[in-house]
Amino acid sequence: MVEQPWDAVETASRIDSGEVSAREVVEESIRRIEKHDPALNVMVATRFEEALAEVDRGLPDGPLRGVPIVIKDLGADVAGLPSTKGSRLFAEGVAAQDSTVVARYRAAGMVVLGTTNSPELGKNASTEPVLHGPTRNPWSLDRSPGGSSGGSAAAVSAGLVPVAHGNDGGGSIRIPAAMCGLFGLKPSRGRVPSWPYPSALSAPVSVHHALTTTVRDSAVLLDVVAGHVPGDAYGAPTPPRSFAEHLEVKAPRLRIGWSTAVLGGVPVHPDCAAAVQRAAELCAELGHDVAEVTLNHDPALVMAASGTIMAVELVAAVERRLRELGRELRDDDLEPFTHGLLQHGRTITGAQTAEALRAAQEVGWQVGRLFADHDVLLLPTLAQPVPPLGLLDTTRPETLYEHGTTYSIFTSLFNVTGQPAMSVPFGTDTAGLPVGVQFAADLGEEGRLLQLAAQLEQAAPWPRNAPGYAQE
Repeated sequence: MVEQPWDAVETASRIDSGEVSAREVVEESIRRIEKHDPALNVMVATRFEEALAEVDRGLPDGPLRGVPIVIKDLGADVAGLPSTKGSRLFAEGVAAQDSTVVARYRAAGMVVLGTTNSPELGKNASTEPVLHGPTRNPWSLDRSPGGSSGGSAAAVSAGLVPVAHGNDGGGSIRIPAAMCGLFGLKPSRGRVPSWPYPSALSAPVSVHHALTTTVRDSAVLLDVVAGHVPGDAYGAPTPPRSFAEHLEVKAPRLRIGWSTAVLGGVPVHPDCAAAVQRAAELCAELGHDVAEVTLNHDPALVMAASGTIMAVELVAAVERRLRELGRELRDDDLEPFTHGLLQHGRTITGAQTAEALRAAQEVGWQVGRLFADHDVLLLPTLAQPVPPLGLLDTTRPETLYEHGTTYSIFTSLFNVTGQPAMSVPFGTDTAGLPVGVQFAADLGEEGRLLQLAAQLEQAAPWPRNAPGYAQE
C-alpha cells in the first residue's frame, strides 16, 4: 500500500524500481477518491475498472508509466466518458475519442481515472455548476477551490492523484492553483495542441496544462504534451532543451520587475500584496535583480477584449450544440450568468470580434515592452484571498459581475497576451488559506519560469497537500 502521496516523477521512479506496482498506485488513488470525493465533489465521471484493466494488460513504457491522472471535464475529452462541460446543455454528451492531450498522457504511460468538475463552460473563477454542484476546497470545505480547473486542483491538493489536467483561458489553472496551494503553469499560446477543439480565431486565450504539487512534475508533463499537431494554426517557439532539462541547468541571474498596483480599480488585499513583496525579497536574496515596475497596459482593454472573445466563443459552442441536438435553446439549458453572456455574445458583430483580437495583440505589444528591461514580471495571482463558496454564484449574475473581475484581473492579462505565466505557492494568509504569487515571462520562456520556480521551491518549500490529506 502506498503510505502517502508522492509527486508524479517519484511515483514513476518507484514503479520502475519495483518498489511498488502500478496496480498498487492506481488502487491507492481509487481508494482515496472513494474516501474523499463525497465531501469534496471532485469527480464528474470515473473509469476505475477500465483503468485497472489497462494496468493489467500492460502500460506504454513512457516517462510517467503507472501514474494516475484525472482530466478536467472541459476542453479535453476522454473516449467513452461524459463530456458535459459543466452544463445541462451538454449533459448527455459522450466523448467519441481522446483529445490530443489525453492521448499523449496515455502514451507517456499514465492511467486516466476519470474527469473532474468544472463551472459551466468555464465561465467562472469558482467551480460551482448547477449540473454537478460545487467542488469544495480541501483546505477549508466552505471555501472555493477556484475555477475553472477547480475540480482538478482539489483532486491534487487532497492527494487523490499526483497531478491533474487543467486548462487556462483567463486564469483557470493559476487561480485554482493559488486557492489550493499548488503550482500552476499556463504555457505560451500554441505550446499545447487543443485538438479536437478549434482555437485558431475564436479562443486564442486558452491553453492546456496541469495542476501539480512540484515544479518538476509540471516540467515533465509539459514535455509530454507540448508540440503541435499537423494543421495547427500557430505554435510556440521550440525551446533549446526539454523543460525537464531546464531544471538541471543553473538558473541565470534574472531581472525581475514586481508590482502590487491596483488594476482596473480592483484593490489588492494586504495579504496578497505582502506575499508578492516577500517573494520579491526572496528573489533578491537568491541573487536576482529586483525592482518595482509600473505596468503600462490598459486593464479595461484587457477585460473588454477577453470578454468579447469569450462571448463569441460561447455563442459558437452553444449554436453548434443546438444543431447537434436539432432543437432551440430551452430556459433550463444554461445558468443565468451563462445565458446573459450568450445574449451579449449574440449582439457582437464580426468587426467587433476582429477589433477584440487586434486589441489583444496590441496589449501583447504593450506588455512585451516591459520585457526589454525585465526578464520576468512578479504580480499577485489573486487580488483577494480565497472566497467562500457562493460568492461567485452563476445563478446570481449580479453577484458574479460584482466580484468576478476581482479573481481574474491579474491572470487574464497573460491569456490575452499569450505569454506564459505561473502561480507559485507562497505561504498562507491571515485566515490560514493558501496564497499564490504570479510570475510571467515573454512568449516561449516557460523554461525560464520553471528554473525560477525550482529555485523558489527549494528556498521556500510549500506543503504538497492540504492539511490532513498528506498521510492517512
